[in-house]
Amino acid sequence: MKTIARFLPGDAIIRLQCVIIVVVALVFSALLGSRFFSVANFQSIGSQLPILGMLALGMGMTMLTGGINLSIIAGANACSLVMAAIIVTHPDNPLFLVLALLAGAAVAVAIGTLNGALIAWVGVSPILATLGTMTLISGLNILLSNGTVISGFPIAIQYLGNATIAGIPVALLLFFLVAILLWVLLEHTTLGRSLYLVGSNEQATRYSGVNTVRVQISVYVISALLGWVAAILMMAKFNSAKAGYGESYLLVTILASVLGGINPDGGFGRIIGLVLALIVLQMLESGLNLLGVSSYLTMALWGAVLILFIALQNRKA
Repeated sequence: MKTIARFLPGDAIIRLQCVIIVVVALVFSALLGSRFFSVANFQSIGSQLPILGMLALGMGMTMLTGGINLSIIAGANACSLVMAAIIVTHPDNPLFLVLALLAGAAVAVAIGTLNGALIAWVGVSPILATLGTMTLISGLNILLSNGTVISGFPIAIQYLGNATIAGIPVALLLFFLVAILLWVLLEHTTLGRSLYLVGSNEQATRYSGVNTVRVQISVYVISALLGWVAAILMMAKFNSAKAGYGESYLLVTILASVLGGINPDGGFGRIIGLVLALIVLQMLESGLNLLGVSSYLTMALWGAVLILFIALQNRKA
C-alpha cells in the first residue's frame, strides 16, 4: 500500500478505489475482451452513470449529516411528472419548457423543505421522516398520473439524453460539473463546514452557535434539487416520465455513498470517493451484464456487499 500511496496520494479509500477500477477493468477485459474494453461499452457506462450519480450525490449529502433520504427517488419522479405534464401541453413552446423546469425545481424545494423540517424542527429520525415522505409522494405520483406514462418531449430534452461532445455523453459532463460544484460547496463554504460539524456532533455544533436547523433543511433541499436534476436526465434518457422509474436505484445510491467512504453516522466523506465508487459499480454492472448475469442477482449482490461493508466497518470501529 505504501508503494501505491506514492503514486496515488490522498485518502486510503480513494487510493483503494483507483486500484479497484484498474483491477475490474483488467479482469473483465480478460474475460470479455473487446466486448468490455470498447468505446461503445464505455459510452454505455457513461450514459447510464449520470442518473444514478445525481441520485447518489443527493443521498450522500444527507448521509454526511448523519441522515438519509429514502424519498429521493419518489421526489425525482414527482418532479419529472410535474414537468412532463406541463411540457406536453405545449411541447414546441420554449416558455412552457422553462415553466416546467421551474415548476420541477419548486416541487423539489418543497419536498426538501418538508423533509428537513420534519427532521430538524419536529425531531423525527431521518429514516422515518423520509420513509414517510417517500410513501406519501409515491402514492401521490401514482394517483395523479393514474400510473400511466407521460411522453412526447421536445428535441431540447431528448438532446440532453443522446448528445455527446468528443464522444463523451453530455449528461456525463453535467454530472461531473455538479460533482465539482458540490466539492466546492463542501470544502470551501461555511455551509459545507457546518454540514460536516452537524454530522460529527449536532448538539455541540448547535452550542457553538451554528444554526443546525438551517443547515439540515438546506442539505435536504440540496438533496431534493439533485433529484430534480436526475429527473430531467431520466426524462431525456427515456423520453417519458412515470411514477415508478428508478425504484431499483435506491439501494445503489446508499451503497455508492458507503463504498465511497461516507460515514453512515455522518461527519466524514468526500465527493471524489463517491464518484469513484459509482464508476466501480457501473463497471461491475456492465461487466456482469455482458457475462449474462441476471439483473436480479446483481441487485442481490449489491445488497450483500452493503451488509458486508457495514458489518466490517462496525467491527473495525
